[in-house]
Amino acid sequence: MRVDSNFFCTVPMPDAGDPSVTPTSRRYGNDAVIECYRNLLEWAHTADSLGYDTMWLTEHHFQYEGYEVLPNLIQFGQHLAMQTKNLRLGQMFNVVPQWHPLRLAEDFAIADIITGGRMEFGVGRGTVPREAWSLGTVVASGDNAMSAEHDRQNRLIFEESMEVIKKAWTNERFSYQGQHFTFPPDDIPDRGSMVDEITLIPRPERHIDIYQPVTSPETIEYVPRAGHKAVYWLQNADSQKDKWDRYAEIREGMGAPVGPGEDRCFVLNMHIGKTREQAMKRGKPGHDEFCSFLSPYGRFSSYRNPDGSKVPFDFCPTIEDSVQQKIQAIGSIDDVVDIVGFWRDLLDLKHLIIFFDLPGLTREDMNEQLHLFAEEVMPRLGETMDRRPLPNLQPLI
Repeated sequence: MRVDSNFFCTVPMPDAGDPSVTPTSRRYGNDAVIECYRNLLEWAHTADSLGYDTMWLTEHHFQYEGYEVLPNLIQFGQHLAMQTKNLRLGQMFNVVPQWHPLRLAEDFAIADIITGGRMEFGVGRGTVPREAWSLGTVVASGDNAMSAEHDRQNRLIFEESMEVIKKAWTNERFSYQGQHFTFPPDDIPDRGSMVDEITLIPRPERHIDIYQPVTSPETIEYVPRAGHKAVYWLQNADSQKDKWDRYAEIREGMGAPVGPGEDRCFVLNMHIGKTREQAMKRGKPGHDEFCSFLSPYGRFSSYRNPDGSKVPFDFCPTIEDSVQQKIQAIGSIDDVVDIVGFWRDLLDLKHLIIFFDLPGLTREDMNEQLHLFAEEVMPRLGETMDRRPLPNLQPLI
């Protein structure tokens, strides 16, 4: 099984989970942000040594609260790739509408060339109005009519941007005409002639896989048709199985079938203890902080009430909810083996991404989690860490 790690890039937060501290009241300075970056470097070394395939990082901006403090995943990922030997570095996700599509295409191409093909390209539409509006786009901010219109605009910008990026990467010359983008713009004079086409410099040396999160009905249909790999997270079992199988159905209908578990990956929040009691005690603060921070964005709306009914849009689960519904794996080594085994068997899972980065974990705590999964959980699961061979490309080092 291919196993990756995923990090939100959160500052050290020793009081994570304190019910008297609301997420929006937190404020951290530059020293804490830089300490987060030092931690990420340490954890990259650990993941590299243990056989994790890819380390995925998360893009966000202006988050003085300290939860997601890495604004440029390509730049930082390139640095981590140059500090490790075999680890690939991915973006989960580049928030595409907040980028100029050609600058994003250029930046990724340069990083991939420098690292000898060790970058992984992930794309998303964004969730945070504070950064979206400040960086020139919009996102849905709730469950209402205005949000629905913002979501429609955001989706159109995203899909046009992806068309531009893929054209730029795969054509020596290209042009594009859409509702939001025209490349090259009309009537550009350049050294005695008019510009009708442009060429991206540089372009990647290899085919670039594109990973995208799948949640909404529209994205469920778009991702397989666009040829992207699907990323699933925080879903109840029935919803997850339906989305997983729908991807395969669409690909089959396109005449581009996928094998069991192929082109899809599953993200699982995890905290492992030597005993169930230890894991619940140590994992609860980070779980509760994580859920309190993200519940206003509707991230846990796939959870279900005990009677099976839907929860409210802004539902905030308890750690017991998460464990009972197997949406997060928090428990002893055997408990985690059981939950990972459940998802493996349900989905014929071949690619697992583990979210270890619960707020409040220290550098040493995180290293322990990376070791426990690789050295204790995987053998008991009867699985090996299947790291892909690196591309046969020469890095610029």
